[in-house]
Amino acid sequence: MTRDTSGTAVRDALRRLYADPGLPDRVFRGVARSGGGLVLAVMLLVGGFLLYRAWQALSRAGWSFLTTEAWEPDAGRFGIAAVLVGTVLIARVAVAVAVPLAVGGALYISQYAPPRLRRTLISVVDLMAAVPSVVYGLWGLFFFEGRILPSVPRPPPCRSPGCCSPGCCRSAAPSASWPWRTGCSSPCTRLLVSFDENGPAVRDRLAAGVVQSLGLVMVVALGFVVVFTLWEGRKALPHLNFFTQDMAEAGPLDPLSSGGILHAILGTLEQITIALALTVPTGMVCAVFLNEVPGRFARFVRTVVEAMTALPPIVAGLFVYATVILALGFDRSGLAASLALAVMMLPIIIRAADVVIRLVSGTLREASYALGTSRWRTVWHVVLPTARSGLTTSVILGTARGIGETSPMPLTAGFTAEINGDPLSGPQVSLPLATFEFVKSPEPTMIARGFGTAAVLMALVLVPFVVARVVGGRGPGQLTRRQEHRRVQASRRDAERFAARSGRAAPRDTPMDTRSE
Repeated sequence: MTRDTSGTAVRDALRRLYADPGLPDRVFRGVARSGGGLVLAVMLLVGGFLLYRAWQALSRAGWSFLTTEAWEPDAGRFGIAAVLVGTVLIARVAVAVAVPLAVGGALYISQYAPPRLRRTLISVVDLMAAVPSVVYGLWGLFFFEGRILPSVPRPPPCRSPGCCSPGCCRSAAPSASWPWRTGCSSPCTRLLVSFDENGPAVRDRLAAGVVQSLGLVMVVALGFVVVFTLWEGRKALPHLNFFTQDMAEAGPLDPLSSGGILHAILGTLEQITIALALTVPTGMVCAVFLNEVPGRFARFVRTVVEAMTALPPIVAGLFVYATVILALGFDRSGLAASLALAVMMLPIIIRAADVVIRLVSGTLREASYALGTSRWRTVWHVVLPTARSGLTTSVILGTARGIGETSPMPLTAGFTAEINGDPLSGPQVSLPLATFEFVKSPEPTMIARGFGTAAVLMALVLVPFVVARVVGGRGPGQLTRRQEHRRVQASRRDAERFAARSGRAAPRDTPMDTRSE
């Protein structure tokens, strides 16, 4: 605040330390905002479609839609009470199993595992996320439900008065057919008595044992699922015709030497290629927008994307079926299936890439800006190369989510036993749908074909994942031996040039260590 000669107060204009970003940065911000707006429009369109189509049923049935078990639309009585209860129970069991394993595995990786083993376990966790869901479904159907559950002994009922649940009365005599009814105190007591340390040390060792056991269970689970799928598909995989023929002239009773899955492999590759061509550029641009162009709009887009990561696959299939096939008049084809896959994959890729880019240290950006680099050059030359490994993983995770889904395929792509190389017209089958159709048959040859198809599907995801981890798995600043050799040679040439300018010889006997810390 200053005063002029007349004594009136004059407020000094505040200087804004703002520089013109230039045309490249303005284009970068415009492209980033356009990517975020496009993703937001797609997500809101899917959500609006779901609400609009659901309102017709909800307005007619009212709250009884949630409490009615019958499904009689013609009579005006329909509801989802039965499937709702089943869904809640399945979710509760899944959470009860997954949360302890996930927390224990994360604690073991971050707190107990050695550095070399930690990197391996991180790759194992990423592999578990990349395994297609249909593979886990086959494992649960044919191994867990078909072999484990029938062999589990049931506890004898407890008939003691005042007992509230079976097996809770300790006075009941243990049964030989129920091995767990031997008393809960004996093994725990023996374990605790074996420790002669004080209480905190015993608790720490017990916690370490539990966490390490959970980490071991996580690794064993992945290996067992992969090995079980390969073992069950061993009868179909050795046949060359399994990869070079379709099922147009083969039936359920034909031997494994006839028919194959070439039509499903071709359909899966075409569908996932189109979906990746749509989702990878859009997802990466949106992830960059969320981190490099902050604001209220970016926070709103991030909230919508996080909510859409839980989008059920059947909803994406219904959305494409109602809009592309029914409204626009297109036929069921590989393109329609690719659009459904893109709707499912887009939030996964954006969310994973957003988390990876946020992990890039802010000091790297500040160092780039301090050298006078523009924003888009900083993103292109600093942020994206630093997050290269994580971005590759995000694409693989999105690919695994899309390539292993079965429910949208009958609605969007249809089913055919012949090869259809044109994704724009005609039904086109994929590997998950072919797996589902094979295992529905009770014939052993068809079940073997189903497991062989699941093994091929798993290989299509895991092999690129392993290659991507090997090629792009080095951290920021880590160079290969060839790159280090080139860096040393370039440094020596620079030293000779600087020495020639100053009129003195360059020291050749001093080794130069350019290896990054």
